[in-house]
Amino acid sequence: IIIYASDNPKKKHRENIFFRSLLLKTLITDLNRSNIIFDQNISSPWAIESVQKCKEIYSLTRIDFVIGSDLISDIFNWKNCDKLLQQVKLNIVKRDGYPISSNFLDLLKAKKVNYEISSLNIPNISSSMVRLSKNYSDLPKSLVDIVKNNNLYLSN
Repeated sequence: IIIYASDNPKKKHRENIFFRSLLLKTLITDLNRSNIIFDQNISSPWAIESVQKCKEIYSLTRIDFVIGSDLISDIFNWKNCDKLLQQVKLNIVKRDGYPISSNFLDLLKAKKVNYEISSLNIPNISSSMVRLSKNYSDLPKSLVDIVKNNNLYLSN
């Protein structure tokens, strides 16, 4: 499993890629699982480019591309979406508050996309929620000091 933080060009991020990748790397390090690699070098604003880098660096022929259900409605607007979906198995992780519509699944089937819906569930927490509530109790303990010490997720 290779993980990286992305700068999605269709999303406005308040925190820069440096801090988002630091948070993700810290979280991955805490998991202490030898089968999970954090590699920010494969990151690109375009998923298709990250997949290509991953294939080149790690000599992979099969890639499972994980996406949260909060982002799937936009995937058909991504750069080279059809090419991306031909090269990967789409692994959709359910996020509370973002149901996976049957219309979306019908579209995936019509486009002959190789996909599966993960049994994992992402809790309904986001940087916006932390910013509004100033409540860090839902964050993993290893991230709280990074968030506080760098004044991340502060309201404007």
